[in-house]
Amino acid sequence: MLASAPVFATLPAPAPDTDVDTRFDTVVVTAAAQTSPLTFEIDPKTPRQPVPASDGADYLKTIPGFSAIRNGGTNGDPVLRGMFGSRLKLLTNDSEMLGACPMRMDNPMSYVSPETYDKLIVIKGPQTVIWGPGSSAGTVRFERDTERFEQAGWRGYAGLLAGSWGRNDQVVDASGGAPEGYVRMTANRSAQDDYEDGDGHRVPSRWMKWNADVEAGWTPDTDTRLVATIGAGDGEARYAGRGMDGSQFKRQSGVLRFEKVRMGRVLDAIEASVFSNYADHVMDNYSLRDPDPNGAMPMPMASNVDRRTTGGRFATTWRWGDSFSLITGLDQQSNTHRARNAPGRDVYKTKPWIADARFSSAGAFAELTWKLAAHDRLITGARVDQATAKDKRLLTSGMMPMPNPTAGVSRRDTLDSGFVRYERDLAGSPTTVYAGLGHVERFPDFWELFSASSAPMGSINAFSSVKPERTTQLDVGAQYNGERVRGWVSLYAGKVDDFILFRYGSGGMMGSGSQALNIRARTRGGELGTQWRFAEHWNADASLAYAWGENASNSRALPQMPPLEGRFGLNYDNRAWSFGGLWRLVARQNRVAPNEGNVVGRDLGPSNGFGTLAVNGGYRWSESLQLTAGVDNLLDRTYAEHLNLGGNAAFGYPADPVRINEPGRTLWSKLNVNF
Repeated sequence: MLASAPVFATLPAPAPDTDVDTRFDTVVVTAAAQTSPLTFEIDPKTPRQPVPASDGADYLKTIPGFSAIRNGGTNGDPVLRGMFGSRLKLLTNDSEMLGACPMRMDNPMSYVSPETYDKLIVIKGPQTVIWGPGSSAGTVRFERDTERFEQAGWRGYAGLLAGSWGRNDQVVDASGGAPEGYVRMTANRSAQDDYEDGDGHRVPSRWMKWNADVEAGWTPDTDTRLVATIGAGDGEARYAGRGMDGSQFKRQSGVLRFEKVRMGRVLDAIEASVFSNYADHVMDNYSLRDPDPNGAMPMPMASNVDRRTTGGRFATTWRWGDSFSLITGLDQQSNTHRARNAPGRDVYKTKPWIADARFSSAGAFAELTWKLAAHDRLITGARVDQATAKDKRLLTSGMMPMPNPTAGVSRRDTLDSGFVRYERDLAGSPTTVYAGLGHVERFPDFWELFSASSAPMGSINAFSSVKPERTTQLDVGAQYNGERVRGWVSLYAGKVDDFILFRYGSGGMMGSGSQALNIRARTRGGELGTQWRFAEHWNADASLAYAWGENASNSRALPQMPPLEGRFGLNYDNRAWSFGGLWRLVARQNRVAPNEGNVVGRDLGPSNGFGTLAVNGGYRWSESLQLTAGVDNLLDRTYAEHLNLGGNAAFGYPADPVRINEPGRTLWSKLNVNF
């Protein structure tokens, strides 16, 4: 059995006039609350249940509207409102870490340890243009924001987690410095063995990962900052839903950032950054499992892929009184993908690297905030990008490789994006209403151009035929921030021209028999949530999320749509003792498109609904020391998430895939120390 526990934020005892936002954040996070129209901002070190996250996708699931494609114990792929992949802009320290696996085994969030960051910022929908191209579903930013030292000293945070099935985490975040500058070190290690589902069946899922980053900053005054960050990491993970496991997740990262803010003139701020991120990923069928003698890979096989992503961003903020604020800038990115593979144990190490793809993009953006009146704002933005991809493959993939008809060919597209949003604060009420219309043109990503064909058996290469997506979406909603009650609702409706759909071949296998094609799609749905402080020390919260999609080209369901989900929490916290519970209810999903999906997952058919109950408790000895403990899936239910790879035959699952079950009753405990 696994033992786990939620983390509690270290906050001073609230004064009578403490801001309402702070008071609502003193309990276990069961469903994160919207902080401003379409935006969620969370401290990843704050409490959460279920068991503390092992990666970025796991933490994003606490935000209504997010889910993940499950494949085992860790490294699920995040999904927002049914949208997946590069439709979600995923950033860490304003840089992009692109994975290398052709099937996204090492998706960008698998390289993120949430507790080592200070802020998680999510913007839903195509409602910003300043963080790069293609973010039609939303923008996710994990950020470190080290507070300037007012005098020489040091500070830090450490956490220990123990749980069922050998779960054990260690994290440390320590900084030392003076007003002129500082040095910060963050490091973590996280591991777990195979878990058991509610029926006691073992699910292949064990993993181990570590990350370490060092940050050095020059802070000559409160408004100037130059920060250099270098980092590395590695890990391994086995997957019940894949034919290979990840035996290496090497990461090397470097970021240099400069900012000058509050300059007090029309030019009010300058930001600049450059980065280089490198992923070196190994997949094999022998390090964490035995080759399946009756399967498609009866002998040891390995594939080593890597990708280096480099880029930069320059932005300026201009202000004209209190009425106008304008952010303008440029950004650029390029990345090269390479591969080498061979049968036999570690034979791939003797093979040369072969580059198969190169991408680059360059864009210009501007985003204006216009304060129309005391309670009215108009926010609008536009960007233009030029995207380029080059096919460097000499042969097609599959059982019988052929000369690649697009070898050495480059394709280039100019893409336009923009949005306009109106916000109004209602007079006499702590309520904001908003409506926004956004449009994004998105260049196909590596997985859409290189992991599938546009017709069966590779007769036409997807590189030459898959068109950029064009998403137009309307977002409307309201937010209420009262003294005891907070609530919000976000609704959306959109159409996607040339939506990129994957159609799986015989038996659902990806490869030469798969297709990537363009269709017309329609989407709609929304999320709502509320938090109610109904008595001293007591707080209740609830959220609801629903996503609907249609393949308008043939009037059938759009695949990979998460089902209706509701969360209900009840918490008590008197600043010493705390107790809480989370009831999660997920509806049956009947609207499916079997054998259609994305590069990672496909619809396996209808899924059953389920409900799970989790409880937690904790004690604070002081503002520096807290112990918490919890039980997830208290009733030991056997259930599976709708978005699911399905079990792999090498682990005894049937050839016609069935969904991978989630963990059974999970115990956990966590010790937090602030120093």
